[in-house]
Amino acid sequence: MKLKHIALCLGAGALALYAAAQNNIAEEVAWVIGDDPIYKSEIEQTYQEMQQDRQTIVGDPYCYIPEEMAIERLFLHQADLDTVEVAESMVQQQVDAQMNFLITNLGSREKVEQYFRKPFSEIREYYATNMTNRYRVQQVKQSLTKNVKVTPGDVRRYFNNLPQDSVPFVPLQVEVQLVTINPPVPREEIENVKARLRDYADRVNRGESEFYTLAVLYSEAPEGVRGGELGFVGRGTLVPEFAAVAFNLNDPKKVSKIVETEFGFHIIQLIEKRGDRINCRHILLRPKVSDEDIAKAITRLDSVRADIVDKKELTFETAARYISQDKDTRYSNGVMMNQQTGTTQFQMSELPQEVARAVADLQPGEVSRPFVMKDPKRDREIVAIVKLTKRIDAHQANLGDDYQLLKGMYEESTKQAIIDKWLEKKIADTYVRIEDGWRGCDFRHKGWIKSK
Repeated sequence: MKLKHIALCLGAGALALYAAAQNNIAEEVAWVIGDDPIYKSEIEQTYQEMQQDRQTIVGDPYCYIPEEMAIERLFLHQADLDTVEVAESMVQQQVDAQMNFLITNLGSREKVEQYFRKPFSEIREYYATNMTNRYRVQQVKQSLTKNVKVTPGDVRRYFNNLPQDSVPFVPLQVEVQLVTINPPVPREEIENVKARLRDYADRVNRGESEFYTLAVLYSEAPEGVRGGELGFVGRGTLVPEFAAVAFNLNDPKKVSKIVETEFGFHIIQLIEKRGDRINCRHILLRPKVSDEDIAKAITRLDSVRADIVDKKELTFETAARYISQDKDTRYSNGVMMNQQTGTTQFQMSELPQEVARAVADLQPGEVSRPFVMKDPKRDREIVAIVKLTKRIDAHQANLGDDYQLLKGMYEESTKQAIIDKWLEKKIADTYVRIEDGWRGCDFRHKGWIKSK
């Protein structure tokens, strides 16, 4: 088995320590898997990375970490045998996201290089290697567990056999429906925003101002703090209106026409094109909703609520279909979907803050009074009413209320059992040597220490 560099985490802390490990000194070998050594310095570095990224370490780190590194090497060896390949485009997309994250937090590409004392290309390569390895390990695991099928009978037997102290405690959960109205933005406000953007573009095109400086000073996008730079992205990661203009830019000295998207109005400046990816800057301005129009939307929803409460031939579901302007819920009778769990149930902390406050004192079937909230996608004020459909008080899990949770637990435990059995055989069939000083551990998997 050839030597592979494995990292257990890919947070910003990982590269900070990678940058610091510059001295080439004699390495102490802790483990050997096949012909692939695990060095003490790798273990120490990974330990610091995991602490910095606040990752869970089970038990003694000098037992847990080398075992996890050895397991990853076994999976990667299997990936070699199975000729598992990862689409470069998928890796590049993730690497671009990580590079953009570093640039956002440190301020610029040059500052990233200074901080890590490495050329940007080497930092990219570090992340690309680790992300490729991560995807290859995932594919091996998916291949091993692809035939797992779960039936209601399986879940019932699993739940009935769970020890009482292993039955999970489920916090308060709610199901809610939503109706929203987007107050119109005054035409005068839109024209004012466009005039400001035209002025910025003219100043840049005439050479009077730097686009970077104007973005820092005036852009309302999160990227404004780094001069509006998006970092390298593919067309599919941008909204269509923005992508259509950005990918047609050719002169880095010129500024685009004004582009309207669901987020507001933009002007764009090309930095560099690289194949099917682009790096550009943009300035975003969002027209503001007036207090008067918010008040009108509140009055309208107050009237809608009154008709629903008084049962004047208007139901909340009908209001959601024909009045609501929320694209995510209007075609599902206003029912909000929890994107994290794929269900309609939310813990209070998973709801938007304004929605959570509105339903906190409601009883099932009641409708809140209108309230103002931020549209999380467009960062603009909208007006909403919500209906509390169902409240499930905090409880120990049961099949009636928590089938999906228990199904997920059973499926995960079944897959883990398959993987553990595979690892047991893989460990038995692989040459493993653990040096003195690293052997006195209660390892999670048996068979690491071979009988002589």
